[in-house]
Amino acid sequence: MSVMANLKDKTANRLGRSDRSAVGRWFWEIDRVLLFFVAVLIAIGLIAVAAASPAAGQRYSGGSVSFTPLHYFYRQLVWILLALPVMIGVSMLPRAKARRLCLLGAGFFTLLLFLVPVIGAEVNGARRWIGMGFTQFQPSEFLKPLYIVTIAWLLSLKNQDASLPIVPLTGLITALIALLLMQQPNFGETIIFVAAWVMLLTLSGAPMRFLVFLGLAGLAGIVLAYFFYPVATIRIDAFLFSGAEHDTYQTDSALRTLTAGGLFGAGPGAGMRKFQLPEPHTDYIFSVIGEEFGIIACLAIAVIYLVIVARVLIRLLHEEDQFVVLAAAGLVTQFGLQALINMAVNVQLAPSKGMTLPFISYGGSSMVALSIGMGLLLAFTRRNPYLHRSPYVVRWSGR
Repeated sequence: MSVMANLKDKTANRLGRSDRSAVGRWFWEIDRVLLFFVAVLIAIGLIAVAAASPAAGQRYSGGSVSFTPLHYFYRQLVWILLALPVMIGVSMLPRAKARRLCLLGAGFFTLLLFLVPVIGAEVNGARRWIGMGFTQFQPSEFLKPLYIVTIAWLLSLKNQDASLPIVPLTGLITALIALLLMQQPNFGETIIFVAAWVMLLTLSGAPMRFLVFLGLAGLAGIVLAYFFYPVATIRIDAFLFSGAEHDTYQTDSALRTLTAGGLFGAGPGAGMRKFQLPEPHTDYIFSVIGEEFGIIACLAIAVIYLVIVARVLIRLLHEEDQFVVLAAAGLVTQFGLQALINMAVNVQLAPSKGMTLPFISYGGSSMVALSIGMGLLLAFTRRNPYLHRSPYVVRWSGR
């Protein structure tokens, strides 16, 4: 009887507040609300990929190659089963160890960016992937979260020594990455990196005059890109001007597909316009959701992204470590900006970028890289429930 009682006690204490194991501490320190919403996005994504898979399979079948209707669904399921342990494992890392791994990882994937033009595989006119046997991966996807943590750490060093040339150094790193991405070409990812850098500079207390200068420089850069960077010229012309001389087929098809289902959608598997989309399972999966599940479902997904961003930013209000504030705010901004750009492209509010919808679009590189980023975000926002703020902190009484 005593053995059974001991087993009962152990079972009751598992994941209870008295459980001091690594898993138990992780469970009580982690932001479980944030983890729940991420799980909801992954579940929605699996359903959406299942809806888009027949259209993608039909589009890429031909000759001796034939894909089953649920080919991409099964592959996405495999990627999710791989990505979830990665996200949980990263979220269990201590902050210092997570930071060190990010510094090493940022250096490694930046090196791979240099190698992409040499050994990279070309897909749809762009050389962004490096092949490894049965699959390929995109170094820039993995670099995004690691870059943000690295820049956050560098900017936090200004508090220790204001004479360090941190801002020029981070600007040089960002410019180097931007040049490598534009060479692929990958204009959308370039915007993400530069926007994340400017946001981190803003949070780190950069002078307003300097930020205004960066804004003007950014506008000048877009103008120069329009005249001297063919990829930007094509995308901007297609967005601003309509006519036979400009190819707007992708964005036009996306908007028609998204609105075809009305408020509540045609029903799972009943969509027909998705078969006309160029990338129904990746870039334009938001439109597939609109056709089969309705505009209401699209709005609900947009709200989930907004809740995730707001949840992290609100949680950071009580954080006193500048590095943690910069890293977590940068990670969630990159996450939210990527989602915003993808949805804006699908409703013709932005030029086509070739950017996935986080945790919803199909893709191994995207899923695993996003899981690393979200794992880092969960690691940096962990809280010890047994620790309280110092009683010596002065609080406003409201009088």
